[in-house]
Amino acid sequence: MTAALIVAHGQPSDPLPAAAELARLADRVAALLPDHDLAAATLAEPGALARATAGRAPGVVFPLFMAGGWFTRHLIPARLAEAGATGWQVLEPFGCDPAVQDLAVRIAAQSGAARVLLAAHGSSKSPAPSAIARYLAARITAATGAEAAAAFIDQTPRLALATGYGADAVCLPFFAMPGGHVTTDLPAALAEAGFGGRLLPAVGQHPDVPALIARAIVAAAPVCAGACRWA
Repeated sequence: MTAALIVAHGQPSDPLPAAAELARLADRVAALLPDHDLAAATLAEPGALARATAGRAPGVVFPLFMAGGWFTRHLIPARLAEAGATGWQVLEPFGCDPAVQDLAVRIAAQSGAARVLLAAHGSSKSPAPSAIARYLAARITAATGAEAAAAFIDQTPRLALATGYGADAVCLPFFAMPGGHVTTDLPAALAEAGFGGRLLPAVGQHPDVPALIARAIVAAAPVCAGACRWA
């Protein structure tokens, strides 16, 4: 069987709930991949990556991240090396998958909203997360006619300053997991901004996501395959 490992960031302050949520997602993906030996680990849970790779032949690592960057290109390979897990291939992250981006556009279209606030984490260290979010906001506008814009938790333009959104708007969280950013930070920022629209579930919570992850694992596209527009 081909080994596959889904890796997420997790919640450093409280790693077990996020690890349990990831395990539930991995079970749904595994049900679609009977010819794969699939496991999951968060970077925040001590020893999880070592436990998940122990005794498994090298396979593929699917990063449940919304963009490529330091975590996917450097930290995950470094943690694998620390665990003695050599030969594993790190794949393109979840949010870089065109099928995931298509899903986000479809969710926005199905909302019927005239305005879409695409909420993302952003980064003060890499342009990739904001580049993906801005690209996706432009795609939503082109596909639906809605006025779409991206705002961020960790960089400008910040969600807390995204004012002027009324009842005709939705906020679509471009996040992979329903962690603290989605359940706490994002609602707090929207409240500060006076957001008057609907807050949708995170893209990663959509029922189609396990099938998209399974498809990506089978396709096994290596991280930043070809010319990476998100670098």
